[in-house]
Amino acid sequence: MAQETRPLVEGKYLEYLDKPLVREGDTICYGDLNEKCILILEIMSYKEVDGKQVPKNILIQVIDSKDSSKIIKQGSKEGLHDAFTLGLVWLDMALKAK
Repeated sequence: MAQETRPLVEGKYLEYLDKPLVREGDTICYGDLNEKCILILEIMSYKEVDGKQVPKNILIQVIDSKDSSKIIKQGSKEGLHDAFTLGLVWLDMALKAK
């Protein structure tokens, strides 16, 4: 069976570890849509640090890239760095699982 490939989005976007990293509003998407799953980080709340608003509570989801209603793994973490780090581990595990 031939693997379905999707065209790349035109324009410039940030890449991390050779995968697209896109933010729109309070939603951050990371991963290649041609792979079986992607990482979604949803910023649920903010806190003020030194007069600036920074993300506080983050919802972490690894979802099926073909069916966004299919959640493979879900959790939450405080702080964007910790949430992204945990999400990367979950995404890597999901991509390696058969």
